Amino acid sequence: MQQSMKVLCMLVLLSASYISAYCQFTPGRSIYTQKPEDPEAIYFMPGKAADVSDQLQTAINQLKKDRNFGILFIPEGTYVISKTIYIPASIRLIGYGKNRPMIMLQKNAPGFQAEQPQDKGKAAYMFWFTSSVVEADGKINDAGAGTFYSAFSNIDIKIGAGNPAAVALRTHFAQHSYVSHCNIDIGSGKAGLFDIGNMMEDVKFFGGDYGIYTTKASPGWQFMMMDTYFEGQRKTAIKSQQAGFTIVRMQVKNTPAAIQVDSNYWDKLFLEDCRFENISGPAIRVSNEGNANMQLNIRNLYCRNVPALVHYPQADSLTKGPAASYHVKSFVYGLQMEDLGTEEKYTSTTDISPVSMLPAGFTSDVPALPPMTEWVNLKTLGAMGDGITDDTKAIQQAIDAHAVIYVPQGSYRISQTIKLKPNTVLIGLHPLATNFALKESAPAFSGFGAPAAMVEAPEGGTNIITGIGLYTGESNYRAVACKWMAGEKSMVDDVKFIGGHGTMRPGPQVHWKWEEREQPQPGRRNVFDPLWDTQYWSLWVTNNGGGIFKNIWTASTFATNGCYVNNTSTRGRIYAMSVEHHVRNEVRFKNVANWHVYALQLEEESLESSECQPLEIDGCKDMRFANLYMFRVIRVKVPYPYSIRTWHCSNIELLNVHNYSQIKYTTDNPLYDINTDTEVRPTEFARLLISGNKPAKRTDGIQQLAKGFEFAIGLCADSKGNVYFAEQRMKRVYKWSAATNALELLADFPWQPLSLACDANDNLLVVFRYDPQPGNLVNGQQERFQNPPDAGGTSFSGWGNSGFGTLVYAVDPSQPEQTIRLLDKTPMTSVNHVYKALYPSNRWRDYHDFNTVSIARNDTCWVAPDGRTIVPVCYDLARACALVAAFPGKPLYAADEYDKRTVRCQVDTQGYLSDLKYFVEKGEFNSIPDPQGNLWVADGNIYKFDASGKQLSRLETPERPSSMVITNGNTLYFTGRTALYRTTIK
Repeated sequence: MQQSMKVLCMLVLLSASYISAYCQFTPGRSIYTQKPEDPEAIYFMPGKAADVSDQLQTAINQLKKDRNFGILFIPEGTYVISKTIYIPASIRLIGYGKNRPMIMLQKNAPGFQAEQPQDKGKAAYMFWFTSSVVEADGKINDAGAGTFYSAFSNIDIKIGAGNPAAVALRTHFAQHSYVSHCNIDIGSGKAGLFDIGNMMEDVKFFGGDYGIYTTKASPGWQFMMMDTYFEGQRKTAIKSQQAGFTIVRMQVKNTPAAIQVDSNYWDKLFLEDCRFENISGPAIRVSNEGNANMQLNIRNLYCRNVPALVHYPQADSLTKGPAASYHVKSFVYGLQMEDLGTEEKYTSTTDISPVSMLPAGFTSDVPALPPMTEWVNLKTLGAMGDGITDDTKAIQQAIDAHAVIYVPQGSYRISQTIKLKPNTVLIGLHPLATNFALKESAPAFSGFGAPAAMVEAPEGGTNIITGIGLYTGESNYRAVACKWMAGEKSMVDDVKFIGGHGTMRPGPQVHWKWEEREQPQPGRRNVFDPLWDTQYWSLWVTNNGGGIFKNIWTASTFATNGCYVNNTSTRGRIYAMSVEHHVRNEVRFKNVANWHVYALQLEEESLESSECQPLEIDGCKDMRFANLYMFRVIRVKVPYPYSIRTWHCSNIELLNVHNYSQIKYTTDNPLYDINTDTEVRPTEFARLLISGNKPAKRTDGIQQLAKGFEFAIGLCADSKGNVYFAEQRMKRVYKWSAATNALELLADFPWQPLSLACDANDNLLVVFRYDPQPGNLVNGQQERFQNPPDAGGTSFSGWGNSGFGTLVYAVDPSQPEQTIRLLDKTPMTSVNHVYKALYPSNRWRDYHDFNTVSIARNDTCWVAPDGRTIVPVCYDLARACALVAAFPGKPLYAADEYDKRTVRCQVDTQGYLSDLKYFVEKGEFNSIPDPQGNLWVADGNIYKFDASGKQLSRLETPERPSSMVITNGNTLYFTGRTALYRTTIK
């Protein structure tokens, strides 16, 4: 195997010298062949300047300052720039003309020759998407989780010679942002794009070290990439860290590699209908082998002259192609479950066969927009779009008279259902700047009654609606934003369902006209709004509706859910849909068949969505979900049992599932099948098939001791065999008595317990959260707490998880009220004869510094009453579910929760950790050794490993375990979310 890798490496090195000979840039076809007339848009007119950098930046900044969001149209032509152009949030650059405009970086542009060591991407950028305007020599705020509606479309880019550090685009933006219809001539530059965001469509990359190199998307979502082409990259077409590439119809040719995952990073890669040609090295390189986070799914890939399909660096092994030309019908690498109720296995499954020749390229299923010669401007037909005038009649008359309607920017008020004809096409180019908005309490949408749609597409139609926002108001009980019954050739694209998060205003202190409510209710915004969850669904696909649903953001909290699909077997495809912040449900499928869902992202917010069921699938069959991401935000304070609920389903395939949160209150399980009472425990997996067969039930001799808890954590035991645990939000500490075999409420002090432990004298130690008391002065100042330096490596420390203290108190369990006291904090090096040091059992370090933080030499520690047990001060105590004991001279095991693995460290005489080694590629909340030297790991169920890391057994638990402790050498106690359990171990 080593010899084969040497040969492949030589091929890669040789290919780099001649690969550019195969790379010939071709300009792209213009999508917008005429000037779109829009009085709210800005049209770039640079004059005869040889270098348009300053004019272009001035036009962009002025648009942002004047209107907050909008479109800058770039006419056909060739333009030269010599410096980075910054594009702030919600500004779209769109080219037009018979040919696409071309923007070129001049040869040997200043600042583009040398690597930028302080820059995240170590590069200089032609176009950099930011969250705000960048003034001359001012601070650059990169695009991020709050950068919406930005776009770069129908413009080609060329990097001139002599710019080896140049990258065409930096695009770390979020929902409703995209790059489309763009050919990039990278040439001798570094890359076409650094840091992906949201989605990409019809983009071609020629030359460069990389087509794309990237970290994870903002704010950790997956990335949708459609109809792309890569040719002639010198290193690899794509270089990735945790980006979640969801790829449909990609062609890669004449490169050393197609996709390389950076070492010690995982990724979730899905490829469908792709083509690789002349890939000299391994086409795909994975990382973190054996880890549940590393997921690779391929469907329908054709290869020619691709000798090695996949490289596994840790094992130094390959999946080789069986012939010069071959077809990968299916390839799955990662954690897999053959059906509900089956044990998960980390493995590869392949269906690869030789072919005599490759078929013709794949045809996009995205309907093309009609030619601009057929577009009719809505404002020329009488619609005002001023946010005040009722434009219902003008819009309906336009639809009745014309097939293709261009909707310029504006807010169009409507009061009745807009009914599309079977061939109606509505085209906008900015789904916030262009919107249809209901009047509050509109009679046709108010009171009790059946659903009433704002926009309705007829059964079997070929309709398209693109680039338009739909706002149902806040007080319209019967409203549905869009009822879609059109057929498989139809499309809903770049549509924002307005309401709640992501709603921007037209300018500083300028409100939308539809925000001026007839009966305002002050003070509703920071509490649960009584009008939330009082409307029907935002997007309703029904009556055999289908088609393409692409780049959609549906987050109106006033709606029952963001997307409801029912009673259809018409082919449907969802490409990049973000559904968030609903009260009871985000997405629901009922009686649906023949749908594929790509890059569906679900998010639950704290105030409105703490009890929201993200996804319901009922009575469905023949469906596929690829790169499904389900997330609960940092501010959520309560747990939730399931991300997906299913009933009566068959042939449902879930590929690359990511179920996560930065907080300890994650969703317990990714899926629960109601009729078979079956839970799926792995939070990260590459494949699960729901066949429709009834799974067998299994029990492992586990005794439930007590139940009824919200989220039980922090198990520990004293020398007498008594067991203690806590509920953080409910501020309760419990004791299970070994003497009486009964549970008691030990304490309900007004401090949130985070984790527990006992010292050598059986004092109970409680790590707790302390929020500063208003008016309590310390040294004459209001008491306050700052996050310790190690808080910077976890996103848990942001968005509200700061400003509190993580402290430790001790009690004598026999008299807690009389003995409670705060532990003293002292330098670590001042404690002699350490008995044990107590560290977080699990850490969520999503900035990838777990290995260094875990063995950092902490400056200070809390000292227990025994004088020999210490708790080193670190930020991760604020989130850990338990504490693990580090005994000098013995190994310590801890969980890297973010990367889903357990590590082993050595412990010195002062309690410091060192020599971190990866032990097993499982790990979540807690890992504990037994007296025989085995390790028990809680990760959905409980797994037993021997000292070498070999799995010996699997204990199937009634619910997801959160913390564990072993007493008497053979009794294992563990907490689930709702109960305390006990079992005898061997």
